Amino acid sequence: MSNVVPAPKLTRKDFESDQDVRWCPGCGDYSILANVQRVMPELGVPREKLVFVSGIGCSSRFPYYMNTYGFHTIHGRAPAVAMGIKAANPDLTVWLVTGDGDGLSIGGNHLMHCLRRNVDLNILLFNNRIYGLTKGQYSPTSEFGKITKSSPTGSVDFPVDPSTFAIGCSASFVARSIDVDATHLTEMLRRTAAHKGASFLEIYQNCNVFNDGAFDAFREKVHRDDRTIRVQHGKPLLFGKDNTRGLRIDSRTLSLEAVTLGENGVTEQEILLHDETNPTLAYMLARMPFPDFPVALGVLYAVDKPTYDGTLTAQRDASLKKNGQGDLHALLHSGNTWQVS
Repeated sequence: MSNVVPAPKLTRKDFESDQDVRWCPGCGDYSILANVQRVMPELGVPREKLVFVSGIGCSSRFPYYMNTYGFHTIHGRAPAVAMGIKAANPDLTVWLVTGDGDGLSIGGNHLMHCLRRNVDLNILLFNNRIYGLTKGQYSPTSEFGKITKSSPTGSVDFPVDPSTFAIGCSASFVARSIDVDATHLTEMLRRTAAHKGASFLEIYQNCNVFNDGAFDAFREKVHRDDRTIRVQHGKPLLFGKDNTRGLRIDSRTLSLEAVTLGENGVTEQEILLHDETNPTLAYMLARMPFPDFPVALGVLYAVDKPTYDGTLTAQRDASLKKNGQGDLHALLHSGNTWQVS
């Protein structure tokens, strides 16, 4: 007869900390937090095996609000800390929460290496296209000509596209969602958690104080059908009310073309099927210029490949098997030594 007591079933409430949530009323971060807390119990991971790591910014208050282990690190360095945690403790499930400023400005180099190494981390990048915590300067994702407190005559920077950046860094999983679409965001969080490797989820998030309405042109329900496309692996790339529009390849330019079914003889057979294992298609979908094309949401790219932490652990185990347990004292006193007086 077993004396093992089954672990209690966790609920969303178990992942809510005792800290007051201190984002501005109406901030999109509330929705993201609620959906993450809702998904956590489904994963079956004990709270003591979960770690949330963040840098600096509004998004980076996240670890305070999760009843798990967490690190609130320094500006842009969350990927470095998260990689160290996972390499040293591969049995932990590590979530990295960052923003467009924290992750793509001072932290861009760290994020690049985290993605290319394929460390088994779940990365959530909140993209509100503004520096919210420091009161409204333009960020790496702000549009060209953006008027802010730090660019009163308009930004002259061309913006970074986070998902394109991730694909270019050879991330093994890249997806997009929106803060207010709970159903879609929950689905993307599940996919992010299930992927083995560096999972990158960009979340369009409204900053209602310093950049309100930045995504209304495709986020609001009245526009959503015509101005977004929900990509699903193996399914045709259709959008619009009643899925009457779609994407196909223009054979002359080898680029995507938005067409209307039935117009000029266009049939559904001409519409591309989404293949989330195709990096070229993922890049094209991520880079579609709005409003001439819809904004692509969903899993843009997902492939399986060896993880950094998994390979590192395998190398360590093989070395121990071959050479045995090391002796640091013997190593330090081997070979030539010098005495300093």
